[in-house]
Amino acid sequence: MSKQTILNPVDKYPKPPFAKQSQPWPGLASKMDPVPDHGETTYKGSGRLAGKRALITGGDSGMGRAAAIAYAREGADVAINYLPAEEEDAQQVITLIRKEGRKGIALPGDLRDESFCTQLVADALRELGGLDILVNNAARQQTHASILDISSEEFDAVMKTNIYAPFWTIRAALPHLKAGAVIIGTASEQAYDPSADLYDYAQTKAATMNYVKSLAKQLAPKGIRVNAVAPGPIWTPLQVSGGATQEKLQNFGSATPLGRPGQPVELASIYVQLAADDASFTTGQVYGASGGAGQP
Repeated sequence: MSKQTILNPVDKYPKPPFAKQSQPWPGLASKMDPVPDHGETTYKGSGRLAGKRALITGGDSGMGRAAAIAYAREGADVAINYLPAEEEDAQQVITLIRKEGRKGIALPGDLRDESFCTQLVADALRELGGLDILVNNAARQQTHASILDISSEEFDAVMKTNIYAPFWTIRAALPHLKAGAVIIGTASEQAYDPSADLYDYAQTKAATMNYVKSLAKQLAPKGIRVNAVAPGPIWTPLQVSGGATQEKLQNFGSATPLGRPGQPVELASIYVQLAADDASFTTGQVYGASGGAGQP
């Protein structure tokens, strides 16, 4: 039996400073420098989600992509939602899912539309033959130095994507979820320690934390668990497509005790753990991964 290599988490992934870079919203992971690690070549599964069926919003990049890859390698069939502009990234994910011998379903569309959210769940149910895991991960983040710089249209887009969409998808999925099913939200360290320039985004993440805790109490008697993952600074297209200033981007993650941002793959095992049957006593919890910053 070969000895496992022990890696120092401080040096495991790229550290700042990073190159200046900008993409139009929503951005593509494949065009970032450096390209994020979602576990494409590193995540190894062990059958923990064998036979499960998952729908992941924002599954083309970031934590959603890491979760999709990990879920497939743990034995689950996976449907991912993403914006049409993210097709290039999404097709890479679908290829990786199918390479594992699992169903990989691409469901592009804009979550800000209620009718689309309803149809998204219906399509996932039809293509997967049911639903056991719902991951509400998609989010919109744009940096604004002042509240005076945020238009009502921009505020509405953030609220619709980050708060309304999970409500619509959960409401559509719930009648079809059986005991043992799980719902997972993506919160953020912003729910606990909001940045001055993320006024609108931060409050949506506090709302995510809150809906998870409320819904967990509501659905516990039905045997449906609800939890969230709360990342710190993670290297994703959110940052290069308007989510951070160029100065913040160049130094992204430098303030964490580990001195670097996290990579999406470093959260993959948390999404797997929260979805697995052996976490059956875990509900209403928020799992943090922030490189040592103060939060759950």
